[in-house]
Amino acid sequence: MRLYEHEAKKIFAENDIPIPKQYGVVTNVSEIEQLKIKFPAMVKASVLIGGRGKAGGVKKVNSLKEAKKVTEDLLNLVIKDYPVEIVFFEEAVGEVKACYLGVTMEPKSYNNVIIVSPSGGVDIEEVAKTNPELIFRKELTKNEKELPRKIANELAEKLNQTLKLTKEKVKILATIISNLYNLYQKIDAKLCEINPLIITPTDVLAADAKVVLDDNGLYRQSKLLESVDLTHKRHDVAEPTANEIRSYDNEFPYVDLLPFNDKKEKGILYVGLVPGGAGYGILSIDEVANIGKKFFDGKVIPINFMDSGGGPPVARVAEMFHLLMDYPLVDLIVTSRFGGISSCDIFIRGVVKAFRDRYKNEQRMIPVIGRMVGTDLPSAKKYLEKAIIETPDALFLMQIEVGNERIMADVIKDALKKGFEILKEEAA
Repeated sequence: MRLYEHEAKKIFAENDIPIPKQYGVVTNVSEIEQLKIKFPAMVKASVLIGGRGKAGGVKKVNSLKEAKKVTEDLLNLVIKDYPVEIVFFEEAVGEVKACYLGVTMEPKSYNNVIIVSPSGGVDIEEVAKTNPELIFRKELTKNEKELPRKIANELAEKLNQTLKLTKEKVKILATIISNLYNLYQKIDAKLCEINPLIITPTDVLAADAKVVLDDNGLYRQSKLLESVDLTHKRHDVAEPTANEIRSYDNEFPYVDLLPFNDKKEKGILYVGLVPGGAGYGILSIDEVANIGKKFFDGKVIPINFMDSGGGPPVARVAEMFHLLMDYPLVDLIVTSRFGGISSCDIFIRGVVKAFRDRYKNEQRMIPVIGRMVGTDLPSAKKYLEKAIIETPDALFLMQIEVGNERIMADVIKDALKKGFEILKEEAA
């Protein structure tokens, strides 16, 4: 999970990594005067994607009037398909020299690695191509919790071969390298990066900040998340949608493939997916799209990725179907369950519960068509047969084949055909 620059800088400051003075963030021009900005100042588009500078997302302003105009422009900017919704202000600092600092993990060895370069302010990948001799790496085979001062000093001296700093500045540089590594370990990060770290006659400051947290360690970072007002996990490049927040609260993975509440295009069938397993979830997206392209003129759009996780309880299964039926964009739900760790019996009970609850509460219901095979299949079949006899009206739109009589591609094809029939009836 990636943090915004202003969030990362807040954490830097709390962990003795010096940053320029922060004035605050805005989401509209009217909020700027509340920040009490001293000019000149830097105005930055706050997005979770690289390339802001090249896209015109970082500007220096010299007056309040100019700040308002630039902010208005930035809030209308789209960077690599992501609209700018937050702009933040900080002190403008005159750069004399700059370098790059980064801490991450070496994927081959799973060891932490520190990467430094005296070429700051440009993409480190570009430096690796054009001037590889200016990149210095130190892999820590013991993955120490805190960086030995000797290593920090060595890296600072390597940088100083090019930067030519005073002894005092080299000492500060070594301290920042240590603090960046220690922070990386402390917050369960996948990446902590400063590019550039700028050196002025009086200061050494992190002019930019990038922090990517390891999702697997978030349960240990409640205080950190609270400090930056984060209540839900976000993507590396975007904020979660309302559906994604809902799924997170109910402990199952879900990703919207379209902008949330995107307007429906006439004649297009929007298909929600409840598969069994993450791998089959990805396959389901492809299968629905491919069958739609081959047999239905490409007028079929899968709208989500979803996975229940291993051994979900009945209530969680029911909530997966509630989420998609509550989403007005969805016309039809396709489901396929290969019960291994998960029980087919639990799954079918969850689907039945969702339909019964919605029928009782007079909530929107849409067709659920699919197939299931695997663990506890006889129990699932017996339960479903009984449920249909007991509540036929509530389960009228539920068409799940319990068994392995047909391949899933044929089930999907028939489901899409039925979906288009429903669209045609609704349009008549």
